[in-house]
Amino acid sequence: MTSETYLDMWNGDSLNIQEAKNQVKYAVISYLSKDEFGEYKIQVERQRPIFLVGPPGVGKTEIISQVAEEMDIALVSYSMTHHTRQSAIGLPFISEHQYCGESYRTTEYTMSEIIASVYDKMEETGKREGMLFLDEINCVSETLAPAMLQFLQMKIFGRHRLPEGWVVITAGNPLEYNNSAREFDLATLDRLKRIDVEPEIGPWLVYARNNAVHAAVLNYLSIKKDDFYSVRLTVDGKLFVTARGWVDLSEMIYLYEQNDIEVNLELVNQYIQDERIARDFTSYYDLFYRYRREYDIAGILAGTVGEQAIEKLLNAPFDERITVVRLINDALSSEFRREFVKSKVIDEVMNRIKFQKDEFLGAKLDKAAHILKSISSDMEDNLRERKKAHSISRMNERVVRKSIQTIRDIMHNVMGGIGEPSSIITGEMSKLNDERNNLIKSIQHRLKNSFSFIEKSFEGDNEMMIFVRTLSEDKYSAGFLANHGSEEYSRWSKGLIMSDREQELTTEIEELKQ
Repeated sequence: MTSETYLDMWNGDSLNIQEAKNQVKYAVISYLSKDEFGEYKIQVERQRPIFLVGPPGVGKTEIISQVAEEMDIALVSYSMTHHTRQSAIGLPFISEHQYCGESYRTTEYTMSEIIASVYDKMEETGKREGMLFLDEINCVSETLAPAMLQFLQMKIFGRHRLPEGWVVITAGNPLEYNNSAREFDLATLDRLKRIDVEPEIGPWLVYARNNAVHAAVLNYLSIKKDDFYSVRLTVDGKLFVTARGWVDLSEMIYLYEQNDIEVNLELVNQYIQDERIARDFTSYYDLFYRYRREYDIAGILAGTVGEQAIEKLLNAPFDERITVVRLINDALSSEFRREFVKSKVIDEVMNRIKFQKDEFLGAKLDKAAHILKSISSDMEDNLRERKKAHSISRMNERVVRKSIQTIRDIMHNVMGGIGEPSSIITGEMSKLNDERNNLIKSIQHRLKNSFSFIEKSFEGDNEMMIFVRTLSEDKYSAGFLANHGSEEYSRWSKGLIMSDREQELTTEIEELKQ
């Protein structure tokens, strides 16, 4: 079957990364749903493996990781390009069997490496449900293809079945992106739940803001959306830029900055493998930091920037104005994350202590310290299991680690304290709450100063609307504003809603006229 006929056969709509993630999650929830007898409502054999199809670096692997974390289930990942028939099915060995009173030598197979890894994960984590992610599924060797078809239908490799409660997720690249990829026949496709994923900048920017992708990357792609994803065939070879490349570059930029290493074209070219885009981003990165210095972003948040900066910005070109707004958003974003982590840590520590409050009553200092040590040890064990299961994000891991450290700090204060342990613990929690309240007040002050600066610096509302939209789309800032509020944000966000509605009505009217 040719590529053209295959595409003609497939008429489904492609989904962006967020929509695809939702579809995967809904399918896993459905497959793991049980009846009143504790049996899975959809039999294992009828649970179609999910087949994610999309260009390289679009975020297919990230989808699976996020679903595993959100559902708190285990995850085992394999790249099928690395597997032979022997490693997938197992190695043959001779065994003796009795049939009708006669002894026969028969061939059996050892357990599949893939199936064995699932059982290993269950033993390591204690989780009985999870996802088996088989990447590059359409790149399996010809010798492995028949066994793979059986597995997709029956969840069996050789003589060994995938444990119940494990959902099969597969992924692959379209043929035009991978020379090793092969076309699936109809028999295989009819056993899969196919989800086509396309690179779309909007949902990715939301993901990127929520996952602390470097502000220079975010700002550049907000301005130059066409540079987000690109694959071009030239006389010099294939030039490409992917979502994965931008994320990996972001991580390296952070590390280069921390270690005082210059971020230059040589670094960018290693991740953005299109010379034109790499040069453009490198130039923008230099401008980005020049604007940060010239406009004193920290001073804007502190409310100490003078009229000179405001006048300069009034006469600045559009790209410069937008970059300054994004820089303010980025500076605030780090503050919102600090508050999020602080609040989560306090809530986690408080809940842990409340759960064992009866044990603290009447306990002496050494006993109370022992209880706190036991709590921190249990949290460490749980974190270790979640990391083994690949079911925890970096942010949540950070919250857990800080919670463990906070409990240990309280433990040391209890050990060296005088009086009732409960009084000491209450005093320590009161200090933490005071720190959080001071941080909240500081952020509200910085947010107010930011609104004031933007109002004074721009004649129109376009820049303010970008600022407000970014606050609304970032889950940490949105969470902060929902919990603690902001008069300025409330006023401008209402204006944004009205503006969006007016645009919708205008569009509807224009459509009716046609």
